[in-house]
Amino acid sequence: MSRSSTRPTSRDVARAAGVSQAAVSLVLGDKWRGRVSETTAGRVREAARELGYRPNLAARNLRLGRTRTVLLVVPALTTEFFAGVYTGAARVAAEHGFGVVLYPSPEGIGPARDPFASAQAALDGVIASSMAADALTAIRGDQLPLVMLDSDPAGSLGAATVNLDIADGVRQVAAHLLGLGHRRVLHLAADVPSWTFEVRARELAACLAAVPGTEVRTARAPISIEGALAATEAALTALGPRPTAVVCDDDKLAAGAYKALRRLGLRVPDDMSVTGLDDLALATAIDPELTTVRLDAELFGERGMRALLAVLEGREPEGGDIPVELVVRGSTAPPGASA
Repeated sequence: MSRSSTRPTSRDVARAAGVSQAAVSLVLGDKWRGRVSETTAGRVREAARELGYRPNLAARNLRLGRTRTVLLVVPALTTEFFAGVYTGAARVAAEHGFGVVLYPSPEGIGPARDPFASAQAALDGVIASSMAADALTAIRGDQLPLVMLDSDPAGSLGAATVNLDIADGVRQVAAHLLGLGHRRVLHLAADVPSWTFEVRARELAACLAAVPGTEVRTARAPISIEGALAATEAALTALGPRPTAVVCDDDKLAAGAYKALRRLGLRVPDDMSVTGLDDLALATAIDPELTTVRLDAELFGERGMRALLAVLEGREPEGGDIPVELVVRGSTAPPGASA
């Protein structure tokens, strides 16, 4: 093996030795006996030597009990969802003597400036949402124990991934609308390059394609009420048969769709059904109240923190996606007679 020009990480050692990052942590932390075979331990040490790997300062501090701090990286705080994620993570962290520092990525999805002079010196680990993943390079979070939230398990940067069952949430929305008789749907999609939004689009298309006579039209919008208003208005004034339902990637987009429909003289749900996803406070503030998918943000944060604790302790994190629930309110009904 040749040494890379960039600093090797525990992930590089794990890959070279053919083991998990948890096994690397156990061996290099001298906690492997009885948990990892001597042959495997030797292979890890040899890989670390050949790569020139040195454990980061945060890991040493954890063993010495000098710092118990975790960084939670989220997109810009535009909804209360991420406040819920923080609340859940901080609650579990406090039970184990850890503190959580919340770091909203200023640009939402782009690289963020390092919030510390040396993140590795200040932190034991990172929990990061997929939308803020690019910020990790700047804060050197990719060289710390890392848990990814809302991220593709097959391509995750982290030692563990925790997801909500978004695909099932979309299936519940599709089944609800199809059951009401809707066949022409406008998908108001978040214009954000993120795995979670790709899942929503793919699952909705698959559910509707399975039923003959359905049609899905897609309009993309930034996650803002004004952006959703403009995109919905443009889509519904375009040529062709008008959809009878608008499926929105989140509740804020749904609020923008409501405004567009009102401007066009259309009523919810008489002329157009609308669904959201998140179940934010906004969902019951608009009239009629929004049919949406409830995501348990606090449980999401709790599971993320428990997964990071497992990684730090060399344990296997809990598996399985977190269930979600469709909440049916007044914004959905069978297609109107004008459809």
